[in-house]
Amino acid sequence: MTEPAPASLMSLISGYWISQSIYVAAKLGLADLVKDKPQTAEALATATDTHADALYRLLRALASVGVFREDEEHRFALTASAKGLLSDGDSSQRALAIMVGEEHYASWGELMYSIRTGQSAFEKVYGAPIFDWLSWHPEKAALFDSAMVGVHGRETGAMAAAYDFSSIRVLADIGGGNGSLLRGVLPKYPNLRGMLCDLPGVIERAVPLIAEAGLSERMRTVPTDFFVEIPRGADAYLMRHIIHDWDDDEALEILRNVRHVIPADGRLLVVEGVVPAGNAPSFTKQLDLNMLVIPGGKERTEREYRALYDAAGFKLSSITLTPAEVSVIEGRPV
Repeated sequence: MTEPAPASLMSLISGYWISQSIYVAAKLGLADLVKDKPQTAEALATATDTHADALYRLLRALASVGVFREDEEHRFALTASAKGLLSDGDSSQRALAIMVGEEHYASWGELMYSIRTGQSAFEKVYGAPIFDWLSWHPEKAALFDSAMVGVHGRETGAMAAAYDFSSIRVLADIGGGNGSLLRGVLPKYPNLRGMLCDLPGVIERAVPLIAEAGLSERMRTVPTDFFVEIPRGADAYLMRHIIHDWDDDEALEILRNVRHVIPADGRLLVVEGVVPAGNAPSFTKQLDLNMLVIPGGKERTEREYRALYDAAGFKLSSITLTPAEVSVIEGRPV
């Protein structure tokens, strides 16, 4: 990889200008407002109670990087990128843009604190760990759920295509949130049954979605605190984007709790990005910093996962790459 020239470095330095512009567009719902037909900044300003000239300048800047498109009559329309900001898109990232533009942005302003201390900047800014804070702010928890669906949407299909679940009878999704993973995998495997395991408040938000998907007979919910106890009854225990939320001691505690209940022929399936060696660009290297800043966790290399599995009583048996930015890291109890 060539080192960035000064102009490229400037683009990197000012990167948050674009991300915050996308946040404002998402917060105002601009993509929804131009979904059916292009609109002028004046019309959009009236609909959003904003300043027309300022809004035009925002949209012009976003159009220059491919988010929205301006025509000769100064009307703005959707582009492929802007469609990701629609509220009801199949892979909507509107909630993610809002979450990143608010709590994440404020927390990243304290990146120096995390680098000096190794601690979560989110906790410094908001006075509590993120998952505790979310439990106290239901509207933010709902936004978090939607953001995670946007992030994980393409991962579910990619994971189901890359990894063979056909020999699994009962799959437990630990920390499975609103059940999007099981709702995506179970229809592809008619003989598979699911256990959705998460905190009671999270489970409550998932129940109507499970019913809507017609999976109430094949998918049961089990209130679970994975730091206390993992439920028995599955032959495979899956955790997607759970282990990276925690430091090594806490991650080890979770994995050991799985080891206590997993059958001798069971499988541990951790779905995460695996940080590659060397200087090659990888989203996992930026995500790793976000894990430090927000929950205080980390992304890991293959060597680090092998060490973690060994300490928890598992042998890392395979790493299955997927077309998305995650791998299925399989472990077998020893």
